[in-house]
Amino acid sequence: MPDIFGAVSGRKIGEIWFEAPKTITPQLMTKYLFTSEKLSIQVHPNDRQARRLGLPHGKAECWYILDAKPDAVLGLGLKKPVSATKLRTAAILGEIEQLIEWKPTQKGDFYYVPPGTIHAIGPGISLVEIQQNIDVTYRIYDYGRPRELHLEEAMAAVKLSSYDPKYSLEIPADKSTRLPVGAAFELFQIIGTDDQILSQTASKEWQVIPLEGSTNVRGKLIKAGECGICPQLSDIDFSNNEKSLVACIVP
Repeated sequence: MPDIFGAVSGRKIGEIWFEAPKTITPQLMTKYLFTSEKLSIQVHPNDRQARRLGLPHGKAECWYILDAKPDAVLGLGLKKPVSATKLRTAAILGEIEQLIEWKPTQKGDFYYVPPGTIHAIGPGISLVEIQQNIDVTYRIYDYGRPRELHLEEAMAAVKLSSYDPKYSLEIPADKSTRLPVGAAFELFQIIGTDDQILSQTASKEWQVIPLEGSTNVRGKLIKAGECGICPQLSDIDFSNNEKSLVACIVP
């Protein structure tokens, strides 16, 4: 966990998200998540499904694992394809965990979560989550906690299949890398000043999340635990960077 989150009046912090100035409406949202218990089992709609509801687009997201306890797991997809009836019944009976593929995870892992993927985050994990900035999440199961569920909406959106391993990666610790995400946005790990990989992408929205060291975004120093947003790649200076994530919208 970045030092900036280490002590906030003795309170336990589970989620940190970043809001842009009121003059900007970002297309991406960046979060830090620190889990001490299982998070809800959920799914997000794709573009076609979201537009039927009057929304501009669906939601894709991805997870960059900062730290994980030895027994930490993530739920991604189903162990094997099942019928909609079986999945719905398992959710109602509280047996849906048995159908999900729970994957061991560790520091340095990366996962892209396409729309329609049933997913959940287990306890003992610290991660950066980057997602399309739209408030559309369907909870399928929440372990008996008193929060609203969206079973019908989730069943209309969920893929009744396994997670495709092409969307996961053990990230090289010392190499600038393009990470595997879908068509809505791009994500890169940048080591030091080795940012040439970014020049291949044109975008009007760039978000920078320093993991180690710092970067300058439009003249402002951004450190680990913070996030910078700017409209041009030339607004970012990696002179003091050690390791950062850089996300951008695909035109």
